[in-house]
Amino acid sequence: MTRIAIAGAAGRMGKTLIDAVMQSESGLTVALGTVLPDDPALGVDLGLLAGIQHIGVPAVTNLAAHAETFDVLIDFTSRPSTLEHLEICRQRGRAIVIGTTGFTAEEKQQIALAAKEIPVVFAPNMSMGVNLCLKLLEMAAKVLGDEVDIEIIEAHHRFKKDAPSGTALRMGEVIAEALGRNLAEVAVYGREGMSEERDRKTIGFATVRAGDIVGDHTVIFAGLGERIEITHKASSRMTFARGAVRAAAWLKDKAPGLYSIDDVLFGSD
Repeated sequence: MTRIAIAGAAGRMGKTLIDAVMQSESGLTVALGTVLPDDPALGVDLGLLAGIQHIGVPAVTNLAAHAETFDVLIDFTSRPSTLEHLEICRQRGRAIVIGTTGFTAEEKQQIALAAKEIPVVFAPNMSMGVNLCLKLLEMAAKVLGDEVDIEIIEAHHRFKKDAPSGTALRMGEVIAEALGRNLAEVAVYGREGMSEERDRKTIGFATVRAGDIVGDHTVIFAGLGERIEITHKASSRMTFARGAVRAAAWLKDKAPGLYSIDDVLFGSD
């Protein structure tokens, strides 16, 4: 039985992760859930917190003090919290699945260094559908090459803080790599006023933050006379939660290393 800990158990994603672990048929159990010290959910049974059933596991606030109770941590919290939890997992030899986004290049390097000592799955999007789209985007970019203009449009709920989304950036990276470009050099994150004609080699990003949109991503390959659009729309956080839970089940007995969701979905067990 793989013991799963969930960071931010009282949040929207945390509750969904609890539900996903309880639904899993991969031999997983909810062993721990953390909340902030001033959260009213502190001490509340995690099953009841997720609106399911009593499971006898209360929410706690100190991950380090309970590190012996879990095998894999799933973390979709915030950059500072995730990095703090990563260090605890490194010190205690625990695996971690990171779904948090918005990390800087230096913070990503910190994750990579920790992965030399513990197994880490780090992915901007845990959805199987999104990761299939990434494969399609790579194929489309290679086929269409420099003959089209490429734009990435993403939309999320009003509470999301980072922009563009980690998924949109990963889509841009996949396309840029397929075309032999450096995304840092060709990305355009906003347009306003009068400017020169669009540079064919740029990759544009447009961001929407509104309401309770779970996550929409569309990549447009637009030529003269036709365009191809590859779209993924998520209607439930359970899509991401199931992917993260699948990653946690896959990760338990893996050697230290930095793994992607590709490794989970398409690699060998």
